Amino acid sequence: MELMDKNILVIGMARSGISAAKLCMEKQGRVTLYDGKTKEELKDSMQLFGDKKPTFAFGSFHDQVLEQVELIVMSPGVPLDLPFIKKAEAMGIPIWSEMELAYQLCEAPIIAITGTNGKTTTTTLVGEIMGAYCEHTFVVGNIGTPFTEVVDQIDRDSQVVAEISSFQLETIHTFSPVISAILNITPDHLNRHKTMKNYINAKLRITENQRPHDYCILNYDNDICQSLAHKVPSQVIFFSKHPIEEKGVYIRDEWVCTNLYNEEKKLIHTQDLGEHNVENIMAAIAITICYGVSLHIILDTIKAFRGVAHRVEYVETINGVRYFNDSKATNEDAAINGIQSMKSTTVLIGGGMDKGSSYDSWIHSFNGKVKALILFGETASIIEETARKYNFNQVYQVGDLKEAVLKASQLAVQGDSVLLSPACASWDMFKDYEQRGDMFKDYVRALV
Repeated sequence: MELMDKNILVIGMARSGISAAKLCMEKQGRVTLYDGKTKEELKDSMQLFGDKKPTFAFGSFHDQVLEQVELIVMSPGVPLDLPFIKKAEAMGIPIWSEMELAYQLCEAPIIAITGTNGKTTTTTLVGEIMGAYCEHTFVVGNIGTPFTEVVDQIDRDSQVVAEISSFQLETIHTFSPVISAILNITPDHLNRHKTMKNYINAKLRITENQRPHDYCILNYDNDICQSLAHKVPSQVIFFSKHPIEEKGVYIRDEWVCTNLYNEEKKLIHTQDLGEHNVENIMAAIAITICYGVSLHIILDTIKAFRGVAHRVEYVETINGVRYFNDSKATNEDAAINGIQSMKSTTVLIGGGMDKGSSYDSWIHSFNGKVKALILFGETASIIEETARKYNFNQVYQVGDLKEAVLKASQLAVQGDSVLLSPACASWDMFKDYEQRGDMFKDYVRALV
């Protein structure tokens, strides 16, 4: 779609919405930027536009705005079941994600990565591998940098690595990566998607416009991912923690191996990898082999990889107790991985915004390793009830994260670990999981 002189409505005034609005204005579109918050709440965001500003709209949405709108660009945090969005759909107004908008203007091939857990770690590693392969590599999307913020810097000699959430995938149309990856699918965001079927279908959309010569990387060990293979229009490549006959990357006899070179090739020993990163690393290997990156670049980058912030991130050792920040564990499955990565008896800090999740499997995963559970936020009582249902009774509710860190320091003894791995979103008390993790680190270091 040509954006010049088009009446474009951008929904949501967070970073991706601001970026999308700026891009549309650069392309000579007539932009209205709407957010349900008040003008006073968003006055700092308005200043980010300098002298060239869109038309702003705040608070309650007035449907008459839609009468002149020719395109809507959605921020991922805005649900699609809002009445005015439903009305726009009925009117036939195109509704794009910010990702779709950037894709329409992008000349470079795109690697797109989604999944319930591991997206950021895998995207970061793939970005580092691709950066070693091609200096004009852009890492964008849910990882932090909006695609629309940098698309004008990208040409056909560039490479794009994009982390994409289910929210962003709901409103793609032509988006078509040369390589897609679905790392895993477990229950998450059911407050937004309502059913697992809807959530699965949103993830699968990452493949819908791919061509037969493109690739889709799937987790063989995740039953849902494996079941999607026959629905994918591109070539399917698997990764697995066990030997497989299908094309892919897998573990045999403690070695990461691949059969993508027409014979089995040993790549790297698992003892050289962090336990919670093994699946992410295998996915990254599969992605970059399929892209054509040489093996020595892939393996050299993996050996130098140090992971990402807020994902089982070591913070400090105080009085013989090791503190770890796993704030990025915003759902049950990610939090289970965090516990499994601990090598010692653990005091666990959890809780946060209620996304309609179950916590049964999380409690089961404690398996004698967790000595105490400290809870705060909206879900504290729900999680405590679940824990006691399974006779885990060393549960403490506190008022906030600062109090949780203090309580953990009192319960932990030399040789223990303290792990912030909330199993919940952060938005009940924090701007995002990064702020929650940064505050945790500050509170820990204040114990010294």
